[in-house]
Amino acid sequence: MKREQKDKKIVCLGDSITYGFPWGPSVSWVTMLDRALEDAEVINRGINGNTTGDMLRRFDRSVLAHNPTHVIIMGGINDVVVGESFDRITCNIRNMVERALQEKIKVILGLPTAVDEPVWEKLLERLRVWMKDYAAEKNLAVIEFNKAFYDEKGRVRTDLLLADGGHPNTEGYKAMFAQIDLRIFE
Repeated sequence: MKREQKDKKIVCLGDSITYGFPWGPSVSWVTMLDRALEDAEVINRGINGNTTGDMLRRFDRSVLAHNPTHVIIMGGINDVVVGESFDRITCNIRNMVERALQEKIKVILGLPTAVDEPVWEKLLERLRVWMKDYAAEKNLAVIEFNKAFYDEKGRVRTDLLLADGGHPNTEGYKAMFAQIDLRIFE
């Protein structure tokens, strides 16, 4: 059966948590989104180990080359792990958002998921707050992926993470998908 032309094309730009590590795209939140949106083509452009700098460097070929109507930008954990500065991370995100907006692409920011490492989690929380503020300033939609990974007392739900404390397990990917309000693509 030939796929008909879709009304929307959504590129999901990110790192291993977009890709679907360690199983691959078939278990990713991106594939779940593709199945849920009948009127959209969803393209997974997650690459394991990518920082926001890597994502910015490949933005033209990974995003713009597909002429998408939407882009979900989801990154930042690898930056924190390698010790990238907060200013560099936010500059990279701003540059990607500006490039997309120049091309009339609707931008959605995916907030980094929780990690079971208190020092990194504190830095990621600062980044999430900035991302929400920046999205409000630019009138961008936000997917709060991180909310899936906390219990009612605000503790990281390690039952949704692999033993490394950073990557979602299969239930974690399902919980991420559950955070997406499909109306943001209307």
